[in-house]
Amino acid sequence: MPTIVHFDLPADDLERAKKFYENLFDWKFNKVPMPTPFYLIETKDHEGNQGVRGGMGKRMLPAQTISNYIDVASVDEYLAKVKKLGGNIIMPKTAVSGWGYLAICVDTENNKFGLWEEDKNAK
Repeated sequence: MPTIVHFDLPADDLERAKKFYENLFDWKFNKVPMPTPFYLIETKDHEGNQGVRGGMGKRMLPAQTISNYIDVASVDEYLAKVKKLGGNIIMPKTAVSGWGYLAICVDTENNKFGLWEEDKNAK
């Protein structure tokens, strides 16, 4: 069953946000070598098991908010389902080189969400 596997957390001040979430939830942040500063976020549940992973980068648009990404077997298959069920696609299937494929959609209630298909051979 598809489930949320990643969230993106936009921030105006990365260091301030990192400190806030480290101290609030004990999340761990690992800086990733990218052209713009970006952190991968590790979370854990109450028993100490790995939780949903996330990412934090600089806010790119004033209204940008936290985004959730749902793991699916095929982005193409789920994009067809989104259209059939009345949703919209705002970013078509896009390769994230070496990681997988991503698409951004809007549901019938105007909520944005991402579809994620893991594929280490994506280019």
